[in-house]
This record gives sequence, structure tokens and C-alpha cells, in this order.
Amino acid sequence: MKGGQPASAANGASSDTLPIVAVYADESCLGNGREGENPGGAGGVIEYRAPRSGEVQRRDYWISEPATTNNRMALRSAIEAFRVLSGKGRRLRVYFTSDSRYLVDGMTAWTFDWVRRNWRRKAGPIENLELWQELLDVAGAHDHYWRWVRGHAGHAQNEYANMLATRAAATQTHSAGAQPSEFEAWLAAERARGGGARVGDAEGAPVPQRFARGCTLRAHATGRLL
Repeated sequence: MKGGQPASAANGASSDTLPIVAVYADESCLGNGREGENPGGAGGVIEYRAPRSGEVQRRDYWISEPATTNNRMALRSAIEAFRVLSGKGRRLRVYFTSDSRYLVDGMTAWTFDWVRRNWRRKAGPIENLELWQELLDVAGAHDHYWRWVRGHAGHAQNEYANMLATRAAATQTHSAGAQPSEFEAWLAAERARGGGARVGDAEGAPVPQRFARGCTLRAHATGRLL
């Protein structure tokens, strides 16, 4: 990783031994870029394998804001996921998939430079600065890796996360943490109504080579990279 060793090594744990969690998240803003207050939402599905049975377990989460932007909700989709995961009280190896270039490029490239410049950039103020800082804080409790996928391209978990995000935006609801997932029922319903023709099968275990390590701080106050 740029700037030094990964956080798990600094804490005496090997990343290879950490439990693996996959997160598929998406964001929505109804009327993004339009004047006035545009409601938005974000949501995602968290996947992991049960230690004994090896079966895939899924949990859903979603949040909303009455006046927001797509970029803001992309950041919140990740912040909420890491808040949920941190509630388990243990370090995890998190593979995060999103169709937001803003989020993925930010966590795997831009933030490294911003931190080295004391949260400044040559082009001017950093958009959503407080959310970027909050994301690095909450993600720092884990080893985290990021991947971009094209949205609305039939990726099953991404399409499901999009449904969670747009529903949250429209209804202005919150899941209040992780809830039992409805992914399997949703996928079956898509197949039954013919929508499954555009939605592929559920993606399996993360392939590490497809992900890039994200920026992690030793401490937000010092701004030192791990």
C-alpha cells in the first residue's frame, strides 16, 4: 500500500487470516443536479460465509436524506456499511463493490494525495470533505479493498443494491442497521416477471485481483497513512 504497511500488519494481524466480507452498494438521488431539494437514498447487501456451514449469509441496509446528491449518497453508502461491520467488534477484510467512480477512485487514489497535502488539493476545496474524512475513519477499523462495476449492466448484487437505494430515496426510510436480506426473493421475482433476462446470477466469492486497496489512516488527527 502507498505510504507504508497495511493496517492489519501494524496491528499484528495478517490480512490473509481475517474473515472476508463482501459489500455491494449503490446510491440514488431523485432529480440529481436539479434545483431545489432532491431526495436521495443509499443501500447495500453485505455477504459473508457462516464459519461452520460455509453457507452465504446476507444482510441489507439502507439510508436516506431529504436533500442530497449522488456523490454524497455514494459516500454514505460506504460509511453506513462500515458502521454496520464495526458493530461486530472485530477486524475484517472487506471487499467493496460500487458503480460510483467518485467513491472508488476517491478511496483508491485521490485520498492518498489529499491526506499528504493535509486535506487540500490543487484544484480547490474538496467536495464532501467531512464525509471523506468520516469514511476513512470508519473504514480504518478494517482492511478494505475497492472495485468499480458498471451500473445497470445486469450485475445481480449491484442491481439489488440499486433497488434498495432508489426505494429508500422514494420512501425516505432507514433500515436502522443491518436487516435480514431479501436478495433471494428479489432475484426470484425478477426471474418470474422476466426481468431476470437482464440480471445475471449472484456473484460468488470476491476475487482479490479485481480489487484495489483503499486508503487508511493511522489516526484521523495525525493524517498519517498506513
